[in-house]
Amino acid sequence: MWTPQVLARARLCLSIALIGVAAVAVADASAQDVLHVYGSEGPFPPIHEAAQAFGQKNDVKLDVVSGPTDKWLDQARGDADVIFASAAFMMSDFIHAGELRIDPDTATPLYARPSAILVRPGNPKGIRDFLDLLKPGVRVMVVTGSGQTGLWEDMAGKQGDIQTIRALRKNIVVFAVNSTEAVKTWREKDDIDAWLTWSIWHLPLHDHADLVHVSKDYVIYRYCYVALTERGKGKPRAVEFAEFLKSAEGAKIFESWDWIVAPPGSQPLTEPEPSQR
Repeated sequence: MWTPQVLARARLCLSIALIGVAAVAVADASAQDVLHVYGSEGPFPPIHEAAQAFGQKNDVKLDVVSGPTDKWLDQARGDADVIFASAAFMMSDFIHAGELRIDPDTATPLYARPSAILVRPGNPKGIRDFLDLLKPGVRVMVVTGSGQTGLWEDMAGKQGDIQTIRALRKNIVVFAVNSTEAVKTWREKDDIDAWLTWSIWHLPLHDHADLVHVSKDYVIYRYCYVALTERGKGKPRAVEFAEFLKSAEGAKIFESWDWIVAPPGSQPLTEPEPSQR
């Protein structure tokens, strides 16, 4: 439930995330060496909160930096201990590039979020599901980079119908390079009717958008990932922080930020139809 306290927390943490960098200064500076944590925009809020909780519990300081990769890569080459990414392909790209010296054996999927549609408050276009985005005159925004690379095409192509791909492509008026740019564009250009994105991006725009869930025929899920660098593997607290993110306490934090946490031994993720929400 979006209580005033939760919304205030969302505004604070996500506004920090969207400028591309945030420092989590936890515990006294004289404590153990600082843990340096870097990653992409989407998972930042729960990882930021998890870093606060872990740092306070273990008397360690964590610096968490997020945003488009080019904003933090140079710094991360020298001091990264933990890396998080919005999707498996992003983590694979980080590993294959070799610049961050990530141990591939430590790359671990954490939690999922479903694709969804953001619409203008009150939903003036009457968008109820994915196929409504194909109607003539509906102006759609998508993101072509970061954790949303290929998202719109995966959704449109899920049923194997080329006509769906063509119809949606015709209605896309903005191809944002990342979610930060998309949030800015949504706020500045009110002629965009819908943003095809992840459900978690409703948080920074809750005053400027309504959330429309997508039916199972078109919904896509992707997981965020965490991994240790070679440097981080040598720091017990870095190893413990990565484990903390996978723990019950870490899962609870992610769930509070609208990520899907599947309990151990559960069946594959299922989402109720939009009409059942």
